[in-house]
Amino acid sequence: MVDFVHEALLYRDAGQFLAGTVPFVREGLSAGEHVLVAVPAANLELLRDGLGSHADQVEFLDMARAGRNPGRIIPGVLGAFTDNAPGCRVRIVGEPVWPGRTALEYPACVQHEALINTAFADRPAWILCPYDVGALGPDVLRDAEATHPVVVEGARRRASPGYREPFEVAEEFNRPLPAPPPDARLLPFDAGGLVAARRLVASFALDAGLPRDRVENLVIAVNELTTNSVVHARGHGVLLLWQDGRDVVCEVRDRGRMTNPMVGRRTPAPSAHGGYGAVLVNLLCDLVRVHTGESGTTVRVHLSAE
Repeated sequence: MVDFVHEALLYRDAGQFLAGTVPFVREGLSAGEHVLVAVPAANLELLRDGLGSHADQVEFLDMARAGRNPGRIIPGVLGAFTDNAPGCRVRIVGEPVWPGRTALEYPACVQHEALINTAFADRPAWILCPYDVGALGPDVLRDAEATHPVVVEGARRRASPGYREPFEVAEEFNRPLPAPPPDARLLPFDAGGLVAARRLVASFALDAGLPRDRVENLVIAVNELTTNSVVHARGHGVLLLWQDGRDVVCEVRDRGRMTNPMVGRRTPAPSAHGGYGAVLVNLLCDLVRVHTGESGTTVRVHLSAE
């Protein structure tokens, strides 16, 4: 029988963080489970030290790097780890929401936390998500209760009274994106314009100072998005490009509608027709935001020069 558990751990300081995570990890190791810790760097080192000699049996990832794009976490972090332990139960400490997450990133974080419940419903996994209640606002904690069936606070473990259906939460955070700047480059495209779109992205990204390997990643990502527009959204769309600090931002708009919020967050089965491109976009980019509705879909991707 599948035994999937998804919990929010509410902590107020380093002591409470360790009290909630160290026993969790040690119990998993004692049970022969594969254990992953994916939290921001400060908590990563705190937990590594707290585990002592047990740390050698754990895989550690800096979530601020591996999970800067919340859409990457299910396919590229949690799913990748689980896929490497076929037939085994896994135990994961994953902290996708931390103080310092931007307002642009946050809606995708909530969607991620909700959709874990769909992505792992048929997998033997226990995922514990720490939340720093001393630094995060009450709205964030409300959202944590909406996306986690179980909440842990100190010695108390309780069913979340605010838990909601995953796709309902994902739709609540399917929010319009901030308007692009007025000087954004704009290129309408159709099937005959895909090459021109790739060239424009490459030229723009190089001029903006992106390293060549990151330029290649951005070109691949935008090519997947523009091709999807041509294939699935009436054969045409609009590409916009601009800089936001150290980020190059590319946006693809079309008249199609994305009806499944899991697209791009779960690797398709080998027998599936399509769906790989959206996953690739999430794996390659530092942030992916999507807004879809009756009038069409906008996908905005960020890639940083750093």
